[in-house]
Amino acid sequence: MSSKEIDVRDLLLLLEEHHGQARYVPRFDPMEELISCILSQHSSDAASFPAFTRLRETFPEWSSMAKADPVAIADVIRKAGLANQKSKSIIKVLGAIHDRFGEYSLDGLVAMTDKEAEAWLLSLPGVGPKTAAIVLCFALGRHSVPVDTHVSRVSKRLGIIPPKMTDAAAHVYLKERVPIGLAFRFHLALIQHGRKICQAKKPQCELCNLSQVCPEARV
Repeated sequence: MSSKEIDVRDLLLLLEEHHGQARYVPRFDPMEELISCILSQHSSDAASFPAFTRLRETFPEWSSMAKADPVAIADVIRKAGLANQKSKSIIKVLGAIHDRFGEYSLDGLVAMTDKEAEAWLLSLPGVGPKTAAIVLCFALGRHSVPVDTHVSRVSKRLGIIPPKMTDAAAHVYLKERVPIGLAFRFHLALIQHGRKICQAKKPQCELCNLSQVCPEARV
């Protein structure tokens, strides 16, 4: 059977047989998710999440963070990497949000459509498709599929997206391919599969329950 003969819903069910079904529970509110995403850029979760915790402990109010010296923020988030650049980005983003909404909150996104909310987030300084998709999917429960290295790699190997498609294009493409309501589960399932089975250098095809439908299976 080829990947063309099975749809994304069926692929997801096969993945969830192996990794379990993810249950949607927002980990942060939209503001926290956005700032956390900025910290996670070019960094591991092991480094960025503790940095975010320290940042919120040091600046519990968004207003105090927005008015802080970039050097002070950089000192707190140093272990997340690119601290000087990220501190400036955080201050710029907080300023833009306050200028547009009159407060340090993204509650205004709730009344927007998915398309409007995505465009609004992408208009913020330094916010790209992946960060916007994470905020939409994880904090707001919207139909948006964040494309990280695991999602991109596994999707290409399974033939869900074209092999040379950029991550920016994949964000748009997967919104059409993935059935409404399954974006969060699809994203988490592919990440789990990419980390545990379909690894970059040595995919464990012999342990994969998708080997019969994967164009690149090595078994």
